[in-house]
Amino acid sequence: MTHTDPLFLMSLPRAGSTLLQRVLAAHPAISTRSETWLLLPLVYALRQHGIYTDYSHRTARAALTAFCAELPGDRQAYLDAVAAMATSLYGQVGDPDAAYFLEKTPRYNLIVDDILQMFTSATPIVLWRNPLAVVASILETWSRGRWRPYLHKIDLFEGLERLIAAVVAQPSRFVVVRYEDLVADPVSETGRLLGALGLEMDSRCVDEFASVELRGPVGDKLGVAKYDRVSQQSVDRWKQTMASPIRKQWCRRYLSWLGKERLALMGYDLELLRSELNAVPTRVASMPSDLAWSARGVVWSGLEPQIIRTKVTRLPAWRRVLSHS
Repeated sequence: MTHTDPLFLMSLPRAGSTLLQRVLAAHPAISTRSETWLLLPLVYALRQHGIYTDYSHRTARAALTAFCAELPGDRQAYLDAVAAMATSLYGQVGDPDAAYFLEKTPRYNLIVDDILQMFTSATPIVLWRNPLAVVASILETWSRGRWRPYLHKIDLFEGLERLIAAVVAQPSRFVVVRYEDLVADPVSETGRLLGALGLEMDSRCVDEFASVELRGPVGDKLGVAKYDRVSQQSVDRWKQTMASPIRKQWCRRYLSWLGKERLALMGYDLELLRSELNAVPTRVASMPSDLAWSARGVVWSGLEPQIIRTKVTRLPAWRRVLSHS
């Protein structure tokens, strides 16, 4: 086992993080795997909300909180122990000669503050992308183009808000890159990122990134199979997906929610995005479907069907329990 420093790539899903992960991991000093999700349950163990379990999370959290209170450093001592464990595990799966282990799990935007507390010497990379392009890519990838943004509100709203707030609070901790800049000039942007990590630019990062293998079942398998070179083709693709009146109106509200200052922090101009959206030719063909999915989204948001689905799948087990009671 060798020691490797964790390198976190923070972004929303479908922001181009898999592309950047492979580009960076083509450098001999950077090792990676597919999304690990390692830190999420360990951090959420201390949170009051956001976990549904067979055991009582409320009781478990109360017990863990009380246990942490007896540690010399309280909650920070627990986070330090989690960081030490994670660093050890990264070293065990990382390449022997690598200086960094690149961790890319988009849902880490929900625990970005905890990651900053756990890994005090880390310099995370933040990847921004036009938020309308992110929404469109999410819909095309996971909903086959159907209007179901409500399935991803945790990322589009809470995750993005937490990530922006973290960058506002500690701007010097992060190295920031925009997806649009990366695909427009991959050599310069990759060199800049590597320089911030104390590494020299290696031409293999751009020329041979397609050979990087992302082992693990979770991650962007579609992008890995589809793209073998850095391309700007996807930059304006969102306009085709967001052309219906319902979608365009939702996008206007989403941009207003983000606001001028937060968009500027990400490197985007509110009025320019609005003008680009307004210039998209409106198509009404998908309106009946969009209306139906919008109505379904209202019901979905209130009923938490993931939990109901989990309970339904466990009905046979409950029948066995009742039959022996």
